[in-house]
Amino acid sequence: MVFPEAAEVLAWGRPTFRAGKKIFATAGSSMERPYSVVFKPDPEERLALIEDPRFFIPPYFGPAGWLAIDLDRPETDWTELAELMETSYRQVALKRQLAALDRDRHG
Repeated sequence: MVFPEAAEVLAWGRPTFRAGKKIFATAGSSMERPYSVVFKPDPEERLALIEDPRFFIPPYFGPAGWLAIDLDRPETDWTELAELMETSYRQVALKRQLAALDRDRHG
């Protein structure tokens, strides 16, 4: 919850993470894959991510361009996941939230 105005909100029986009111990540893509996270990738990076077998198109969110990744794999790259969460946040955040994030990141 290091992002400006980020909040965790329970919805559909699982945690969602929001920039204000807009979702940027959801825990668990489905009952079949409860240990995953759904996120909104940068549109320019999405095609490359789809080619990576670690990523999959989640139900419900997938048609809108969202992706998901399982977290219960030993090769989970937590640094990469943090970068994906920031990118997802940046896709939905308001200008003031982005300005605050950039101000926090760059002093």
